[in-house]
Amino acid sequence: MDASNSDEFYDKLKGQLADTAIWPSKYMYKFIVPTSGTAVTQIKTIFDNTGAVITSKVSSKGAFTSLTIVVILKNPDAVVKKYKRVGLIPGVISL
Repeated sequence: MDASNSDEFYDKLKGQLADTAIWPSKYMYKFIVPTSGTAVTQIKTIFDNTGAVITSKVSSKGAFTSLTIVVILKNPDAVVKKYKRVGLIPGVISL
């Protein structure tokens, strides 16, 4: 995905979030990451000190870990900011 498509996606997401929730609001992120490596730790660090509830589940073969993160954020911009930070981590799939 190139930067212009990414910006379009995030602009659309911000609009949808602004229209469908009263802020501050609870938001749920879902990510799939390789179990080996530092991605899980890096994501947890991004949400550190935010009051986020993070649950993880390792796949049946152990190759991947799914992370579900529920956190209260102040506005749609805060949601997108977290997605962009996590998006810099190699191998992360955002659902």
